[in-house]
Amino acid sequence: MNIMLIDDDEAIRMMLQDIIEDYDLGEVAVSLDSAATLDNGLLALHHIDILIIDMLMPGIDGIEAVTKIKNGFTGKVIMLSQVESKDLVGKAYGEGVDYYITKPLNRNEIVSVLKNISEHLRLEAFAQNLQHSLANLTPQANTAPLASKPAAKGPAILQELGIATAPGAQDLLDILKWLNQHHGQVPSLKMLFTSVAGMRPDTTDAAREAKAMEQRLRRTIYQAHLHIATLGAVDYTDPRFEQYAPLYFDYADLRNTMRLIEDEQKPSLSQVHINMKKFIFALHDAVTR
Repeated sequence: MNIMLIDDDEAIRMMLQDIIEDYDLGEVAVSLDSAATLDNGLLALHHIDILIIDMLMPGIDGIEAVTKIKNGFTGKVIMLSQVESKDLVGKAYGEGVDYYITKPLNRNEIVSVLKNISEHLRLEAFAQNLQHSLANLTPQANTAPLASKPAAKGPAILQELGIATAPGAQDLLDILKWLNQHHGQVPSLKMLFTSVAGMRPDTTDAAREAKAMEQRLRRTIYQAHLHIATLGAVDYTDPRFEQYAPLYFDYADLRNTMRLIEDEQKPSLSQVHINMKKFIFALHDAVTR
């Protein structure tokens, strides 16, 4: 982890550098006594992962400095201050600060916060790489909008589930259209897939297409499972995880996948029970509300 320190008190910067080096928490790439030169270019130049900055400094204060770089900096920000005002703390968090530490500094608190941030960044990086690898394996699907209420909401939910361009995305949209036309009728999956396949003008063998559809949907629902699991592994309080995890998936399977991700192991489809009926009818329920 590359760390930038900004504090007008050299003793504070030296103390932080000693802690970082003693506990092998990263490398201090830049140490400054002022935020006057801070911008996104400087952060990018030194590949900064963590910015530790004092709140009250001559010239540009910490909050003003963070406001300047918050839209272009993807790392984490720790703000230091002797001030414990709730208004100032709230303002700091509102401007994009991730952690707020009050002075005098406590060695154990610094170590704990930096370890937490490093773990969070590690999980974020692994999850992004996993999603990128999965996306490269799945060709983009034709998700042209359909003239129905499910079609209006369906693509947005598929986007949230991370499967808007997955192989089975169009299958799901067509299934929603069929269910909407048949007033939410609950057929067997075999009947549902065959019926949807049969309504496509280019289908010559509905039974064969239904089997192909089932395989596409299995892979697509697994991709959604993996997407939601990575969200939960990175941040258990992510509102998308809290909303979608219990609705669409078996929680025990989801938790097992999260553990694999946390251990930097790549899950596989064979390790997950895909409950297609639960997923499909939960999706239909969501788009027809």
